[in-house]
Amino acid sequence: MAKLRLTNRNKDKLDKNGKKKKPNWEWRFEIRINGERKNFSKSGFPTKAEAEEAGTLALAEYNGGGYVKPKEIVVADLLDLWLKDYVSINLRHKTQLCYIGIVNNHLKPAFGHYQLKSLNAGAIQTFANDLKKKGLSKRHTSNIISMLGTALNYAIEPLQFIKTNPCQFVTLPRFEKESKKRTVLEHDNFEIITSRFPEGNKWHLPLMIGYHTGLRISEVFGLTWNDIDLQNGFIHVTKQSIRYKPDKNTKTKWTFGNTKTKAGVRSFKIGFTLLELLKRENVRQKENRLLYGQYYVKYGLKEFKDKNGETLFELVPGIGDIKLLCVDHDGSQITTDSFKYCSRVIHHELKLDFDFHSLRHTHATIMAENGANPKALQMRMGHEKIETTLQTYIHKTKSMEEESVELFERALARTK
Repeated sequence: MAKLRLTNRNKDKLDKNGKKKKPNWEWRFEIRINGERKNFSKSGFPTKAEAEEAGTLALAEYNGGGYVKPKEIVVADLLDLWLKDYVSINLRHKTQLCYIGIVNNHLKPAFGHYQLKSLNAGAIQTFANDLKKKGLSKRHTSNIISMLGTALNYAIEPLQFIKTNPCQFVTLPRFEKESKKRTVLEHDNFEIITSRFPEGNKWHLPLMIGYHTGLRISEVFGLTWNDIDLQNGFIHVTKQSIRYKPDKNTKTKWTFGNTKTKAGVRSFKIGFTLLELLKRENVRQKENRLLYGQYYVKYGLKEFKDKNGETLFELVPGIGDIKLLCVDHDGSQITTDSFKYCSRVIHHELKLDFDFHSLRHTHATIMAENGANPKALQMRMGHEKIETTLQTYIHKTKSMEEESVELFERALARTK
């Protein structure tokens, strides 16, 4: 049971004139909030008796109701509780990292020092307006405010720290309609890229896979040679590479996990150009294994559960040999993080607008331009809904416009 402690915080203290300070009595006891120990206290009482009376009432409320509704809790403490007791338990690891980033980079700097009960809609509205002034997009601003609102809802229920959510009175500032920029690479520009990273360079194969299949970057780096059917020319997507780092004190693990969606598990035929490249790469890696001998890096898989109970497989060097597809000359793993070097070179040296996802956009557009069946393209891209394929990855191009005009003119000619 919590025990009340009384302290005169001004005991033996002198003011600036050297006189003894007036008594400042404080009551304090230890409480538990969601299993975590916290000190609950209040000071400013002129006499010990008054502090004891007020502290006894607070202690009685705590012992009777499970915990005192902490009138002095600050927003930073609420956000920490929400991340620990809700986000880390209910959301996927990648989403957790996103939430932690928004909390640390935006919400805590803006509101962390506020007492929870003093946070109001006016302060949040000003914050939302400032996000727009800083150049954040409508989507990013909306995500930040929505996340704050979710945390404050958690403070209402189940914590019962506050009764209303001030975010419900906040209106997002007006944004000009944004057209999301999607890069579709011209063939000449892709040839410039592959000339800078030619066959035999460790970045050549992932670039070619992305361009010729439209796979997501995490899917490309999740491939092993068991996923490639060199004889029949098929690629099987069964998993993705996931960077697992649950907190700042844990070393990063590179793992294999489930694909982004259930539709992400798929198999499809690959073309002659990529198939022949894969065959040559397979021979090259076998030669490197002989060349490096015992120093060639081999990986095995170690199964574990993340915080949400989802099964992941950590890539551990030296315990097996799963034969990764995208590796350096000595067999060492290359990752989505290390690919950032390739992207920087393309941006700053080649002066091209590029990210790995632009390869996916480009592949889908080329397929659509040349008459690919939308359902077949949906399967190839690994989308659960065909609307995603049609609205997100099929872009209007000059050849599409010309084809549409020609179709209409031919239709008119047949009516004459």
